[in-house]
Amino acid sequence: MDLFDEIFSAMRVESALYGRLAASAPWGVAFVAEPEVRFGMVVRGSCWLTSAGLNRPMALTAGDCYIVAPQVAFSLRDDPKSPTCPCTQVFHDRDGDEVSFGGGGQTADIVGGCFFFDKAGAEPLLSMLPPVLRIGMDSTRAQALQSTLQLIALETAEPALGSKLVVSHLADILFVQAIRAHCLCDARVTTGWLAAYTDRRLGAAMRAVHGDIGRDWTARALADAAAMSRSVFARRFKEVVGETPLGYITRWRMYKAKCLLRQSDLPLGAIAEKVGYATDAAFSRVFARHVGKTPGRYRRQGADTCA
Repeated sequence: MDLFDEIFSAMRVESALYGRLAASAPWGVAFVAEPEVRFGMVVRGSCWLTSAGLNRPMALTAGDCYIVAPQVAFSLRDDPKSPTCPCTQVFHDRDGDEVSFGGGGQTADIVGGCFFFDKAGAEPLLSMLPPVLRIGMDSTRAQALQSTLQLIALETAEPALGSKLVVSHLADILFVQAIRAHCLCDARVTTGWLAAYTDRRLGAAMRAVHGDIGRDWTARALADAAAMSRSVFARRFKEVVGETPLGYITRWRMYKAKCLLRQSDLPLGAIAEKVGYATDAAFSRVFARHVGKTPGRYRRQGADTCA
């Protein structure tokens, strides 16, 4: 399975909240930092997105989409200097999925919401998100993303039988499209696992690893897969990824183990074997050191969270 297919399969958008804001100038809505990913699209009109994660206010016009990473506070407003009202106050008394708010001037319609993920499965993608991601409508992939958001906008504007289920599935597709557009269009991605994966030589080693994560990988085998000397490969890998090759493999094994513990009924021994450990004891020691709890406890807590 391709690395991205593996991550997207494990990511699991468990649910999505959504709504539609019909705003009129002057207006401003402040959203506090939350553990979820927030998303939105300007359906009509224009607005500004401001956040401590941005160097300057971000202009959004009709058709533009935005993704806000977890734990990032932000505001939407008609003008960067307009005062804001807390989102909890704006949406507190809403009737249905649409809220009208503002002073009665120039209008803007925005559809948006938030994703609730399986935290273990979404970890690699969430870690590479910038604080705020804007996706303009100037590419074919971005237009596909816009089409998905337009379907969400339609379902929120004209709810019908099964609308909540439809929106939940569309939100899943939307996030995959947004990440894909970011990966393909953002030339600034020069470090991290994504940069290594798209590098010709480092990518060859990473594809080998992710094709057989349970193999007894050595520094020599990894360098051979990349067609590089051991020393050059180790240095280049750490420069790009930020950790040693074997450290990266261990971290990815723990990621895969967490997904299997939360999303499958496989016994501990089978999971240990899948991620490259000959015994339950060896796996449990490494897991506890990296995650801070035993595999059994992690699985039980995951089940309690989902119950």
